[in-house]
Amino acid sequence: MSLVVVVGLVLLASAIHLLPQLRNPFSEQTTERSGPVLLQSIVELSRYEAASGNFQVVVDISSGGSILPSWLEGSDTLFIGVGTDNAYVDFSKLKGSAVQVSADRLSATITLPPAQLETAQLNVQQSYVFAQQQGLFTRVNGFLSGNPNSQQAVYELAQKQIQGAAAKSALITDAERNTRTMLTSLLQSLGFKNITVKYTS
Repeated sequence: MSLVVVVGLVLLASAIHLLPQLRNPFSEQTTERSGPVLLQSIVELSRYEAASGNFQVVVDISSGGSILPSWLEGSDTLFIGVGTDNAYVDFSKLKGSAVQVSADRLSATITLPPAQLETAQLNVQQSYVFAQQQGLFTRVNGFLSGNPNSQQAVYELAQKQIQGAAAKSALITDAERNTRTMLTSLLQSLGFKNITVKYTS
């Protein structure tokens, strides 16, 4: 029996399932890697801006303290600072263990770092001096220095107070809740049924 006939019989037997199916060495092979692919997709988001808060603080700054009376030296400034702060969750450093996917692709667990606050931003246009009193010498010195209306110290203090107010607010909690909602919706759209999103301590 010639080689051509033998090869033909083998191919025929494979076609009618008498022999195991022959694998085409040139065919495209697909490997399911749901965990790594899903992790990569989340990491590519970099970070999720999950919550934003608007804050208003009152800054009271007094200067002086010399033997001269306040009407000669010193100042009292009442400043209304308005600004914002945002909370976000950083996805950029997630590693392989951060996303666990079950074999049936119905369950997924995602472990995230806790939400963080950005540096608070003072809105200079909306912030303003509510009241200010300056002693005579203070006003003269300010005029001679060429910057009589300098409010840099007040701006910096207002920004710090907004940052502190944001840290005491529910901004972090809101950001983590919103991130959990976003990821749950995303994974549900991919066919997952049981989704757990948790944060490291």
